[in-house]
Amino acid sequence: MIVVELPGGSRRELPRGITPLEVAQQIGPRLARDAVAARWNGQVIDLNRPLEEDGRLEILTFADEAGREVYRHSTAHLMAQAVKRLWPEAQLAVGPPLEDGFFYDIQTPRPLSTDDLEAIEREMARIVQEDLPIRRRPVSRQEALDLFRQRGERYKVEIIEAIPEDEPLTVYEQGEFVDLCRGPHLPSTGRIKAFKLTGVAGAYWKGDEKGPMLTRIYGTAFPSARELEEHLQRLEEARRRDHRKLGPELDLFHFEEVAPGYAFWHPKGATVYGLLEQFSRELQARYGYQEVRTPEILKVDLWHRSGHWEHYRDNMFLIEREDALFGVKPMNCPGHCLLYRSRIRSYRDLPLRLAEYGRLARFERSGTLHGLLRVRGFEQDDAHLFVREDQIEEEIGRVLELVDTIYGTFGMPYEIKLATRPEKFMGDPALWERAEAALARALEAAGRDYTLAPGDGAFYGPKLDFYVIDSLGRKWQTATVQLDFQMPIRFELTYVDAAGQEQRPVMIHRAIMGSLERFIGILIEHYAGAFPVWLAPVQVRVLPVSDRHHDYARRVEERLRAAGLRVEVDARDEKLGYKIRQAQVEKVPYMLVVGDREAQEGQVAVRSRDRGDLGSQSLEDFVRLITEKVARRQGNPA
Repeated sequence: MIVVELPGGSRRELPRGITPLEVAQQIGPRLARDAVAARWNGQVIDLNRPLEEDGRLEILTFADEAGREVYRHSTAHLMAQAVKRLWPEAQLAVGPPLEDGFFYDIQTPRPLSTDDLEAIEREMARIVQEDLPIRRRPVSRQEALDLFRQRGERYKVEIIEAIPEDEPLTVYEQGEFVDLCRGPHLPSTGRIKAFKLTGVAGAYWKGDEKGPMLTRIYGTAFPSARELEEHLQRLEEARRRDHRKLGPELDLFHFEEVAPGYAFWHPKGATVYGLLEQFSRELQARYGYQEVRTPEILKVDLWHRSGHWEHYRDNMFLIEREDALFGVKPMNCPGHCLLYRSRIRSYRDLPLRLAEYGRLARFERSGTLHGLLRVRGFEQDDAHLFVREDQIEEEIGRVLELVDTIYGTFGMPYEIKLATRPEKFMGDPALWERAEAALARALEAAGRDYTLAPGDGAFYGPKLDFYVIDSLGRKWQTATVQLDFQMPIRFELTYVDAAGQEQRPVMIHRAIMGSLERFIGILIEHYAGAFPVWLAPVQVRVLPVSDRHHDYARRVEERLRAAGLRVEVDARDEKLGYKIRQAQVEKVPYMLVVGDREAQEGQVAVRSRDRGDLGSQSLEDFVRLITEKVARRQGNPA
């Protein structure tokens, strides 16, 4: 017998070799029906995996994040099996689950298109009806190589050859289909209830534009048709809000092939960019930050010293000149260490908060670039705090206040993950433990909920990752707060304490909006391009009814500009209805219609982008209304 501890602390004595699914059946038929996997002593496993020792067991359903991953990963295998049945010569690459679905990269005898998805879905449905058992089988490295060479799966062979020799390998089998996979998976194909293939795209193998081009098939899966339909409606709304579509339509930015991964910001987009910078600057000044500037190109000696050369050089743009090698900076922290070191520091100088909005460049492979969300050139609302160890919790608390203010302004709640030491790390493990404990204490002192992300820390320190939730319920990783004991050691940073002794400061790396490019992309989709009035590139458009009202329209424009507002006059020889529709399409928050009565009485007829006709009011009343909204930075557009 073994002792199994269940959630809530109850314990059961059960036969050795019992499976999680059998335990779920003992607890209740509904749980057994909804179960997709299990967490055994912290590890997610298959429902039919025998339990051989005492331990803690949690039955996972689709409601659990890990359960959703298992469900959708199994659906990715289902799709790959269907593709192999339709095109036996297809070669499989990788097929991971995503937050809301999955994809599989496959080399097919001909490029697939959306026209092929229906046939693949029909074959998937047949495999579901067959209810094939999904079985896990451990294999040796040689067995795996022989198996996939025999099946002609060159990408699987390449993956196996890159896996360390001492790492255990497993394959999963369902009917004639076999895939190299760590798992876990559903017990059978019949457990998959509702799925939809959502698109196809080209994808380079390993993201390398010099490698083979594969077909990436996207899909999603849910335990019921109702949940699937609701998700598809959200996807349709997400397509409508796609920043890559809205950005050019709203005249904010565009991309050119001559500068892959770099946005060309139009005047309206540059306005939004500048407003976000201004917002961040005002807040940081209130919290005692000092703005600095550091060089964009530095000799690689600096990156060797900081540790980035070993861990990050493949993501750097390098320049060789006059027998010296330089790197375009991908981050500001080494430069800020040099600023700190430029003079003797006292304990009275700490905390020292240095902020920088300088340009950064990171080499992202062409296959991974994605509008503003994944770029090569960007700017961050970046800062580095040099603190005494006894100041860590208070400073993290102040950063959390900044996070609350910024995300609260945009009406975006967030979640926090504490990412701990990765496999490849720099420095003494004891210092890592101190840093992780300090972050946890800071969160608990601030009363913040968080989850752990084991092994996801930066190479130089643990971090807090913040995930904002947009108006469609999607999560985006934005802010990061990293606690670093290592870089001050590498740069020999010190301060003189009250006793006149040299001590080592601790460094907090901090960005809240993160990349402004990425954050603007998120905001475009969050607001569907309809920015709140304080952030809108054009806040007011004045619409004269006819030519004889142009003079008054210009006087209205002058008054609004004098109040610091961004305003345009649409003086085109077009009908008023057309001008209103055009302003709506361009998502201008307010339209002011001016005709004979408005010109005679010093009024404006106000139309809101969201609430329609608001009636007439004096120009001065409107100016007061809108300037108050702008000053308060209200998140809602009307």
